[in-house]
Amino acid sequence: MFNKFCIAAEDMIRHLGGRATAGRIGILATLMAEQQAVTHREIEQRLPQSLQLDRVTLYRTLEWLVAKSLIHKITSDDRVWRYHANLEPHLHQHAHFKCTGCAQVICLDNLSIERNWSLPAGYRFQEIELTVKGLCANCC
Repeated sequence: MFNKFCIAAEDMIRHLGGRATAGRIGILATLMAEQQAVTHREIEQRLPQSLQLDRVTLYRTLEWLVAKSLIHKITSDDRVWRYHANLEPHLHQHAHFKCTGCAQVICLDNLSIERNWSLPAGYRFQEIELTVKGLCANCC
């Protein structure tokens, strides 16, 4: 199953003109296999043993994938970044749900964020972060 994600990850990276390094492919494939957003530590733990990266390389690779819109990172009130794959490269403009019980974070792709408000003169829109908090089905 992981190989299927590796092939897709490599195709996505090459499609954007990036170098398809083992680290980029492995991290993107790992995130594509996840149903929820995961932390840096969880990514580190899920990477195959043959693909263990030092923390600096892991952070740099995550930032490269974010910059290319292959993944997005989610801020949280616990000050831990979580990462999730964009199955289609796009601007990340949707809400997230964070469980206050288990800290699971999932994307709410169907809850789009409208951005048709008028900002004050001289202001320019860049991104919106919306997090809905509550209890997930497992914690209810």
